[in-house]
Amino acid sequence: MADIVELIYEDHDWFRRRFLYLDTASSPEELVAIWEPLALRLEIHADAEERIFYPALLRKGHAGDPEDETEDAISDHNAIRDAIRDAARHQVGSPEWFDAVGRARTENGEHLDEEEREALPDFLKSSSPDLRHELAMTWLRFYYAHRDGQGIDTADKDPDEYIASNK
Repeated sequence: MADIVELIYEDHDWFRRRFLYLDTASSPEELVAIWEPLALRLEIHADAEERIFYPALLRKGHAGDPEDETEDAISDHNAIRDAIRDAARHQVGSPEWFDAVGRARTENGEHLDEEEREALPDFLKSSSPDLRHELAMTWLRFYYAHRDGQGIDTADKDPDEYIASNK
């Protein structure tokens, strides 16, 4: 059976590897080839979590503090999106671009670590394998439907409003 938690971890590993690949890029073309798919997948991942995972955590999570975990995640997603938008305003490979990408990397790394320590274990403890499978199938359909980024919500969200509307 597919599991939403495994799919999220799979993305986390992919993100970490792609950020490492940026360290070995030797030309603007290589930077673009690594960064553009990475930035797109960060956006798709954030939207998928906000549409699929965090609403379920808010409803089912009880082992930890699902509202606090969700508030942290939404704030992190906003910071990552802001850094992605900032990178898009600068020439690839420029110091400003590297600063923005570095912020995205730092924010994303902190988000992944926190999510893996809190939200994902909470969800594993408080949800059934059947629910995690159902959410995984929804996740996979979402990724397929939005593989090119069309229809992705890249807007920052107010964490309190998000929580209130998804409980």
